[in-house]
Amino acid sequence: MLTEDHKLQRIEISQRLLQRCQQDNGDEDTTHIGVGSGEDFQANNNLLDNLITGDETWVHLNTPETKRDSMTWKHPSFPVTKSSKCRGPLLNNLTQQWLQRYGWEILPHPAHSPDLAPSDFHLFGPLKRHLGGMAFETEDDLISELRNWFDNLDVDFFRVGINSSLSRWQKCIDLHGDYVEK
Repeated sequence: MLTEDHKLQRIEISQRLLQRCQQDNGDEDTTHIGVGSGEDFQANNNLLDNLITGDETWVHLNTPETKRDSMTWKHPSFPVTKSSKCRGPLLNNLTQQWLQRYGWEILPHPAHSPDLAPSDFHLFGPLKRHLGGMAFETEDDLISELRNWFDNLDVDFFRVGINSSLSRWQKCIDLHGDYVEK
């Protein structure tokens, strides 16, 4: 559940990123991208075309249990146990130093916001559906299938995911920081 602070952070970051994309409206290097609310934004191609998003997900030799299967009943007086699925720091110091060394800009991303991360809302779902029901004998078999899946994706698949960030940022603002539906 999002706290009011999380919602405010989500709104602020979404506004900043949208403004960043809109700031060069007069530039020849822009394109119109609809955001689903009847408005068109001029998206700065330099930002979106150079955006690299990083995230991770687990893949298994056998299809993992669903979230519903992994739910447990707990009496209110029992302590809450930390899940092994809890995230650590989103960007460790070594990664930050490497990105800064090569002059890469780190864009802000609000905590607890998979609905605003293209890899979460656009990439991992289709990947999990593709792997659903498959079982692999070895890690090499799994890696081979992953490479095959990624190699067969069209460039437009990734472009659509990145460009849909604009509509998701706007929807986050419109929803006063609440989650954008999947």
